[in-house]
Amino acid sequence: MPIEKIVVLEDDLIVRKNLEQQLRSRRYDVAAVSTIAAAQECLDRDTFDLMFVDVRLPDGEGTELLRQLQQRPQRPIVVMMTGHSSVQSAVECMQNGAFDYLIKPFSADQLDVTLKKAESFNQLVKVNQFLNRDGGGDDGQSLLGNSPPMKELRELIRKVARTEATVLIQGESGTGKELVAREIFRNSPRINAPFIKVNCAAVPEELIESEFFGHEKGSFTGAGTKREGRFELAHSGTILLDEISEISPKVQAKLLRVLQERELERVGGSRTIKVDVRVVATTNRHLELAVERKEFRQDLFFRLNVVPIIVAPLRERQSDILLLAEKFQQRFSRKHGLRTLGIAPECRDALQSHSWPGNVRELQNVIERAVIFCGDDDSLRLEHLGLPAAAKAVPVNLPPLAAPPSVAVPAAPPLSEPVRTLTLAEMEKQQILHVLAKNQGNRTLTAKLLDISVRTLRNKLNEYGVAGKDTDTDDGESPKQLDFASASASA
Repeated sequence: MPIEKIVVLEDDLIVRKNLEQQLRSRRYDVAAVSTIAAAQECLDRDTFDLMFVDVRLPDGEGTELLRQLQQRPQRPIVVMMTGHSSVQSAVECMQNGAFDYLIKPFSADQLDVTLKKAESFNQLVKVNQFLNRDGGGDDGQSLLGNSPPMKELRELIRKVARTEATVLIQGESGTGKELVAREIFRNSPRINAPFIKVNCAAVPEELIESEFFGHEKGSFTGAGTKREGRFELAHSGTILLDEISEISPKVQAKLLRVLQERELERVGGSRTIKVDVRVVATTNRHLELAVERKEFRQDLFFRLNVVPIIVAPLRERQSDILLLAEKFQQRFSRKHGLRTLGIAPECRDALQSHSWPGNVRELQNVIERAVIFCGDDDSLRLEHLGLPAAAKAVPVNLPPLAAPPSVAVPAAPPLSEPVRTLTLAEMEKQQILHVLAKNQGNRTLTAKLLDISVRTLRNKLNEYGVAGKDTDTDDGESPKQLDFASASASA
């Protein structure tokens, strides 16, 4: 993480000018002052990354300013300087939050070492703050399965991980694309550097550029402080661009520059920042079709698709279903403090025969629900799963629902025929259109039930040629829809 703005607080004119000149020659922005009052004015006006502070100053002690700086929410890294060193002074400074302690005069090499350490520490602090705020830490999950597709996937990960190549991971929702990205990171030479994730579908379109590249103070309404973007946080490490197909053409152009030149500018800034990151992207859409429709830049697709990885859906990994179910049963039993005794035979048959349109994520949710319903000292049984019988996947006695006049929603295709005869695209289309019609064209509620973003749903409907404007209400449900949900539950 680069240090950009530095305050030099030194009352000796010669020392102050010399240090200022050395820092400016290294392309830092420097504010050089001689008093504590002047330094506090600088800190009130702008955000600084680093301060060099003399211990003895005309209007007070540098150690007192050091104590005050620890109370600021946005505090710079502080390096104390003195020409009259003592062990007691050094210990006092370090106890009060000083990053380093330099004895004047110090050499240019000593200054370079201090600056390098400060930049590494600055990135560590920023990454920790981001992970604490975002909750993006590693949850310890790993890829499970011994089926041929999983063995091939692990072998491909092993080959790709040790390189610096950009990777595009494609697969249906719930197949574990993020786990594949984390496996690549864990087996790469960048394992000891940051792993930063950004969910492109979850970030509002007007904020995605700021999330990617950061922003300067005052660059837009609400930008009260400077903020580093995800690419800066991932410097020397790996960045995961989850659901990359959801970003706008404007951001696509800027992302292309980062991939080509490995440099960026913050929103509202003019400084060019160099970044060294490995990019891993995921998508549940066919990007080739998006390129044909002019929804995704072809040059960006080529930059991302250096090494393509396809994650197989769970229905193509039949031999993994019971293995995953047993692992999930053990995990959720521990999580909820329950003593489940295993999975009953009829329950295993149902798990094997289900089509799993939601893939591993659906299986995980089904098993967690079953563990909770099962309770202590019992095995998971068929009634705990909540899975529909094959011939009753959709109740046949539901009242017909007409879409609102302003939304052209095709009637939901019948789902009673065996799902195994359908292609992936047909099954996905059937499920989306069925849920949409069931919710009378309400896209917000439909997206929530399908566990996808409204933007992803809108893109899918565009693929299916479903026209008409979105008529969703503010709260996403109308009284009529609530009544129907109750009727469906009782059925």
